Amino acid sequence: MLQTAMILASGSPRRCELMRQAGYKFEVVAPDVDEPRVTDAAGVWPTAWAEALAYLKAATVAQKFPQRVVIGADTVCVHRHGLVGKPTDRGDAGRILRYFFAGPGEVITGLAVLHPASGRRIITHDVTRLVMRAMSEKDIEAYLDSGAWQGKAGAYALQEGGDRFVESMTGSESNVVGLPMEKLAEVLHNFQMV
Repeated sequence: MLQTAMILASGSPRRCELMRQAGYKFEVVAPDVDEPRVTDAAGVWPTAWAEALAYLKAATVAQKFPQRVVIGADTVCVHRHGLVGKPTDRGDAGRILRYFFAGPGEVITGLAVLHPASGRRIITHDVTRLVMRAMSEKDIEAYLDSGAWQGKAGAYALQEGGDRFVESMTGSESNVVGLPMEKLAEVLHNFQMV
């Protein structure tokens, strides 16, 4: 069994909260990376894109802490077979909401767990399928006013009022929040961390 404290390579308060709620002991080190834009992902499978970004975040932090187990994650949304990224501003968030909330979509979180000292790494992903209710213009404007869209893939946050727009969900709810806890437990078990 690896006897080392984990590091969550993320600045996301949602991911931190999920880890705390699950009882994990960990430190947070936000990765210093410039995330590529979704437009850079042309021709890349969404699952591969999410995994690559998760690995980038984890590897950036792991370089500084080679003796530690480092967890990286990145969440993307897919609608009509296209990646939907984080909005750049309020106008972009409105465009995304009008697009993403028009029928079924997927939330994909890439997950990378690295332990450089031993050379061990697991890179995987989880997918949750959503069918969204249509939002009225009034709903969209109210949601934009709330600011809950900022920094969120797909411009929406399940845990910040977005759940009222979900008609159905198949898969992990924590995946939609940003960290698939069931998948993480499986990976850490394979790392013999739990």
